[in-house]
Amino acid sequence: MEQLKHECGVAMIRLKKPLEHYRQKYGTQFYGLNKLYLMMEKQHNRGQEGAGIACVKLDTEPGNEYMFRERAEGSGAITEIFSKVDQKFVGELYMGHLRYSTTGKSGISYVHPFLRRNNWKAKNLCLCGNFNMTNVDELFEKITAQGQCPRIYSDTYIMLEWMGHRLDREVERLFLEATSDGLQGRDITDYIDKNVNVANVLRTAMPDYDGGYVICGLTGSGEMFSMRDPWGIRPAFYYEDDEVMALASERPVLQTTFDIECDDIKELLPGEALIVKRDGASRIERILEQRGDKACSFERIYFSRGNDRDIYQERKKLGEQLTPSILRAIDNDVDHTVFSFIPNTAEVAYYGMLSGFKQYLNERKIARIEALGHIPTHEELEAILSDYVRSEKAAWKDIKLRTFITEGNSRNDLASHVYDITYEAVEKGVDNLVVIDDSIVRGTTLRESIFKILDRLHPKKIVMVSSSPQIRYPDYYGIDMAHLEEFIAFRACIELLKEKGMHHLIDDTYRQCKEELRKAKTEMTCPVKNLYKPFTVEELNRKMVEMLRPEGMQTPIELVFQSIEGLHEACPNHKGDWYFTGDYPTPGGVKLCNRAFVNYIEKVYQYESKF
Repeated sequence: MEQLKHECGVAMIRLKKPLEHYRQKYGTQFYGLNKLYLMMEKQHNRGQEGAGIACVKLDTEPGNEYMFRERAEGSGAITEIFSKVDQKFVGELYMGHLRYSTTGKSGISYVHPFLRRNNWKAKNLCLCGNFNMTNVDELFEKITAQGQCPRIYSDTYIMLEWMGHRLDREVERLFLEATSDGLQGRDITDYIDKNVNVANVLRTAMPDYDGGYVICGLTGSGEMFSMRDPWGIRPAFYYEDDEVMALASERPVLQTTFDIECDDIKELLPGEALIVKRDGASRIERILEQRGDKACSFERIYFSRGNDRDIYQERKKLGEQLTPSILRAIDNDVDHTVFSFIPNTAEVAYYGMLSGFKQYLNERKIARIEALGHIPTHEELEAILSDYVRSEKAAWKDIKLRTFITEGNSRNDLASHVYDITYEAVEKGVDNLVVIDDSIVRGTTLRESIFKILDRLHPKKIVMVSSSPQIRYPDYYGIDMAHLEEFIAFRACIELLKEKGMHHLIDDTYRQCKEELRKAKTEMTCPVKNLYKPFTVEELNRKMVEMLRPEGMQTPIELVFQSIEGLHEACPNHKGDWYFTGDYPTPGGVKLCNRAFVNYIEKVYQYESKF
């Protein structure tokens, strides 16, 4: 319901044959660009704040440009970019990026790809990525200590300068090799261009980074690379045939773009890099040892497109296995319950939920037939088999309403009408209404819009279901969830602690977090987890209902969340669950969570003398 921002989407293509091959076979010189456009449009879900592309031409003569970049802001950035490209963007290497900011920084200067220029081809570096680094302060100090003076304080720009510095060292190494072998002039340049080893650059640059990332890059000499973080947090998939090497953030993007099967595509493993040399030869090289198995489960629940073969089944499973919890919430009264979903991203989990209830009803029908003790009559069978799962499109999302010059209550009233209902889809005062969502984060949309509009149907009870567990902790690896006080689960926990006179636990946790922040990052623990220990999921659910219920609403509300165990059962290969459990995969995540709680408490004390 509340749109979560996710940083970001990447697309890369390396044409492996001469450009004339694509002109003759496909009838266009823009084959590579067309494929890049498709890959970016198919990942539009991953970034609508900006987009950028880059291209590298091989074998250009001095005095001619060989590295091109185009960027734009806004949800129409892809269209704007590709309306501007022309003959100069006909090359062999392509890179695209879609941006969602999770740092609050905006403007064209923050839109990827970032470009570092130099008169030596091999020292030119173009960089983009799907990432968020948790130790930008440490990296900034490191590169400034070496004498560099970054112009922008952001993880992407600092990464560009640090990796560019290591690329410079690689080029200088090759220069010394070439001169020691007696090469001179252009022969030295050719030697460098043909022998740059990107793996050397990555091995010396990447050990310092803490975070979730897929880093993509092009060099002016024609090297292409992409590397995945050693914890496996952010995803990357690649495909190769005799014409192309391509990489994207999501598997179906490659399937659709190149008309291939799921099994034709491989996943880049944690700590590995895909490297394509200037001559088109590719290899997978391990850069860092794998440090964990923490692939982001939110990719499966929400962010990635649901048409992936495995994601589709996982989302259905997430919905299906909520059946027992929903049955308890409706007192097993399936006959007087209508099932629906909000928003569209929850549709697949909704199908799974329906499947679970169809199975439940089938088992109930079998039991009723067996209990008859005789061969059923036509009428008896008809009565039993007429049981069905009642599903309706109960709510609709309208176009974004503009508030113009309205203010106060008038503005809030307009905001509450973002969604509309299917009138009389529910029998007033008789039917329960079960609505599934993929996640409940802040609860703002529930309070300001969803509950108000669903209440107009006058159901007996509203059961709001989340196919993901309670979101309790911030994310620092590329999701727009960086502040504890944003989460309704956290706010409910704090309110319960206050009500039960457990102020000491809040104070103790604050002091413990301060103590942890004095330690080396690798030794820190996360005391914030202690705040939730006194309460069950159900207690937190009830408090959340109290906090989210709109004023004047009388319809009973119950929240049902996925369990952590259910999450792992449905998504067994994606074990990253720190936003639910507080088990951060990297030391930087632990540090930032402790800092977030300290900041929260100190902000509260600025206005309150005590809890």
